[in-house]
Amino acid sequence: MQVALSSDHAGFDLKEHLKEFLQGQGHKITDHGTYNGTPVDYPDFAEKVGVAVRKGEADRGIVICGSGVGASVAANKLPGIRAGLCHDTYSAHQGVEHDNINVLVLGARIIGTLLARELVQAYLGAQFTGEERHQRRLGKIASLETRYC
Repeated sequence: MQVALSSDHAGFDLKEHLKEFLQGQGHKITDHGTYNGTPVDYPDFAEKVGVAVRKGEADRGIVICGSGVGASVAANKLPGIRAGLCHDTYSAHQGVEHDNINVLVLGARIIGTLLARELVQAYLGAQFTGEERHQRRLGKIASLETRYC
């Protein structure tokens, strides 16, 4: 799977760990930065992953910041991006199955590397069910994106 990956400075170490882990699992990674621990602004990196997913340059995205909250808020501002902040495996797979999330957001100061690996595997291993009730709800979300612009 082609995965777009980014982080701010707080998520840099976890991003680097996950990049190596995912490549070892056979995934193709596009690293959208940051490339060191120098302080940066998380919206810039959430946007880069969101744009890559919107353009079809990546099948899915992963964004990491300190808590995950800010990056989640930023990523969800892009039309067509459904970013889910997940700190448990149920949410990581169910977010794809029911809500068709296309960006996983992680909080590097909240979770450790082993849990992060489990979350990424649950997220990337899940598929949208396509059930009518889920499609109907996603249609309502898409409507919200246009209604208030």
